[in-house]
Amino acid sequence: MTNEEMRAIALSFPGCEEGTSYGKPSFLVNGKFFTRLRREDRSLVLMDVPIDEREMLMEAEPATFHVTPHYKDYPCVLARMETLHPGSFRAFLERRFRKVAKKSVVKAWEAERAGG
Repeated sequence: MTNEEMRAIALSFPGCEEGTSYGKPSFLVNGKFFTRLRREDRSLVLMDVPIDEREMLMEAEPATFHVTPHYKDYPCVLARMETLHPGSFRAFLERRFRKVAKKSVVKAWEAERAGG
């Protein structure tokens, strides 16, 4: 996935905007952390991934999914952008979006996606 693809996918979610989180360039929804690209290893921070799912992802696709000591106790996984499939990235963000966006925004977004 390219920087442009990553940015377009993140910004396609209602209310997503570029900002900062802990001083790092990030994408936010409803003022809450959505995702960010770690410049040091070109990995995306994907939140709301239970630790057991993270372990399975790292075992199944070690070239893509990993974790650093900083994130080991958090329900998240890091994904190397160059090997992460754009559809997978969108699916991880959908999960996060449902958690951090306002309920009314999620409901409208889901209705639009369902065609009505």
